[in-house]
Amino acid sequence: MLPFRRRALTLALAVLTIVTFSRAPQAQNAAIKLATLVPQDSIWDKNLKQMGEEWKQATGGRVTLTVFAGGSQGDEPTVLRKIRLGALQGASLTVVGLANIDGAFNVFNIPFFFESDDELNTVLAKMTPVLQKRVDDKGYVLVHWGHGGWLQVFTKRPVQTVQDLKGIKLYTSAGDDRMTQWYKTNGFKPQAMAMTDILTGLTTGMLEGLPTPAGAAMAFQWYRQTPYMLDIRLAPVIGATVIAKKTWTAISEADRTKMLQSAAAVEKRLRTAVPQQDALAILAMSQQGLKVTKATGDEWKQEGEVLAKTMRGQMVPPDIFDLAMKERTAYRQQKAAAAPK
Repeated sequence: MLPFRRRALTLALAVLTIVTFSRAPQAQNAAIKLATLVPQDSIWDKNLKQMGEEWKQATGGRVTLTVFAGGSQGDEPTVLRKIRLGALQGASLTVVGLANIDGAFNVFNIPFFFESDDELNTVLAKMTPVLQKRVDDKGYVLVHWGHGGWLQVFTKRPVQTVQDLKGIKLYTSAGDDRMTQWYKTNGFKPQAMAMTDILTGLTTGMLEGLPTPAGAAMAFQWYRQTPYMLDIRLAPVIGATVIAKKTWTAISEADRTKMLQSAAAVEKRLRTAVPQQDALAILAMSQQGLKVTKATGDEWKQEGEVLAKTMRGQMVPPDIFDLAMKERTAYRQQKAAAAPK
């Protein structure tokens, strides 16, 4: 009986060892290749690379991040296809790319919907859980938001009225046919093309203007072909970094927690740095001949209200539009109540 007992004990120990090790958390390595349109050495690019260094250090080298900036991996629809194929694992996207994942992000494209950074940030915080869930359902994890400034209108000739703007061949991003058709339906002249083709379009006359943050207009030298800027704050430029869910969930929970802490710091830094960058860019471009005019009168606000109504249901899911409207109204009511009497 002794040999039998010895064999039984050995078998029991082997089973216990297998169960113990199968339940023990395993540190997972992840080499994340991330693509973005932001210019090389821009504030965004530097922050993403800093985040990568922090991820590597915080995880003991288990997670590495390689950033491909400046559109070197293609436009945003192309980048998303590469993520689905596994050639890339993440991207820092503009709202155009985010809307390719889910149309809910078009809520940030509504002209004149937001009035200030504080209003935007408050509404965004309220909507984040809902938007994160929609992204998760599409196979991505939203790691952090990124402020990209506000869209100003840069044109080859002066623009003062809504009709002036509707008479200009205006850039819109390729790959979003619904947005292009929405522009046409509302009387604009959209010219859909890749962001990397904007300078060629402006040089050849295919484009006569484009909505873009001031920092981007300077970084990509677009302002040299568009010497007029309408200071209108058309809409905020919302960006976000997303990671393929398959890649993210393979990383240990402890490492993901550290990564999110670093990502939150990126989000905080960009909220401060980008507005400062845009202000300095406008000053520098003005010194080189850019003519800046302010949008005045109620015409632009009225046009914005009309355009917003056309986006609900057509470009923005009704529940997302209504949630944004609810949170914006609550913010404005609270602000009004707190104002000195």
